[in-house]
Amino acid sequence: MDIWVSIIVIFFLLVLSAFFSGSETAFTTASRPRLHGMEKEGNKRAGMVNKITERKDRLIGALLLGNNLVNIMASAVATSLLIKLFGEAGVVYATLAMTVIVLIFSEVLPKTYALHHADKMAMVIAPILRPLIWLFAPFAATINWIVRITLRLFGAQIHVNADNHLEVLRGVIELHSGEDKEVHDQRAMLRSILDLADVEIREIMIHRKTVAMIDADDPVEKIIDDVLGSPFTRMPVYRGDTDNIVGVLHAKALLRELRANAGIHAHLDIAALAAEPWFVPDATTLYDQLQAFRSRREHFALVIDEYGTFMGIVTLEDILEEIVGEIDDEHDIAVSGVRKQSGGGLMVDGTVTIRDLNREFEWNLPDEDYSTLAGLILHEAKALPDAGQSFTFYDFRFDIVKRQRNQITLVRVTPPAIAE
Repeated sequence: MDIWVSIIVIFFLLVLSAFFSGSETAFTTASRPRLHGMEKEGNKRAGMVNKITERKDRLIGALLLGNNLVNIMASAVATSLLIKLFGEAGVVYATLAMTVIVLIFSEVLPKTYALHHADKMAMVIAPILRPLIWLFAPFAATINWIVRITLRLFGAQIHVNADNHLEVLRGVIELHSGEDKEVHDQRAMLRSILDLADVEIREIMIHRKTVAMIDADDPVEKIIDDVLGSPFTRMPVYRGDTDNIVGVLHAKALLRELRANAGIHAHLDIAALAAEPWFVPDATTLYDQLQAFRSRREHFALVIDEYGTFMGIVTLEDILEEIVGEIDDEHDIAVSGVRKQSGGGLMVDGTVTIRDLNREFEWNLPDEDYSTLAGLILHEAKALPDAGQSFTFYDFRFDIVKRQRNQITLVRVTPPAIAE
């Protein structure tokens, strides 16, 4: 009779051991974002799990205390039973038997199940675990105190560090892997959203060199032709010098004025039709500029540097394109600036930005000190290269194909895998 009682006690203790082991894995691997979303939708069990995991030290302390307690008790009972049956050899038999049984049925099996059903299991056992954590709390707190004191004696300090949620998100995005174009696009979009607060306007703006502008002193007929022939609806208006911008002309404002004057344009005052220009510093981050666009309900801004010099323009579409990629409409001029070659290399215009290249081809070229491909070459070469020269930076090969005056206009880029 005593033998069967001992066997039942051992079995019960092993079940408890499996419960504690599985609970530890379930609560440590459960998806916090998913459970948070379920709690927002009204799932009380998910809310209970989130409440428990807020104090991980109490949770882990209680689980480890319970698990070790039942494991030691089960081993002690098994040793006592086998000594009665086999004498001193029972110690060896108990050690071998309990090691195998505990490992398989109380550790590997429950943890494997919990690993594959973490959220579900955590929500099921949360009501059972909560009172146990409360019961073991004083013992767990004492154990944690002893551990901290012991570590301090050896010079080790324990600091509670808050999770860097942004870095966690970046890590999760990188786990979203795959070769499909859809996965590639999703990963690029998510990365770009997180980068909005780190990227400055100067890195994505349309440079003044390529900005279509209107001279307020030009004949009205020429201005009308320029506006109607342009693919853009808004154009900066300057007087005398391109740095002296007096407004921004919207094509609709011009058309409304022409309609109001029955098409007679001899006396139109273009400067008066233009809206007041909005200047923003080139060091403004994309996140801040996006918020400014929203608050002002505007889509167009003029970019200036620290000296007040006109540098280019930035639009709401430019920022959105940083997130979703190029947005082309029927009036856009399709100039990608990147052309693939049969050998695997790329012919790239010098004005193409490093961010666009990294985004499109998932490269990791640095862009902290420059924004364009030409800027990278100038920065690394420490000189103005001639056409025909070749360089190798960051395992990429860069062949200068064309140079106009002091500007690198065309580069052949060979990625590492091909360059080797």
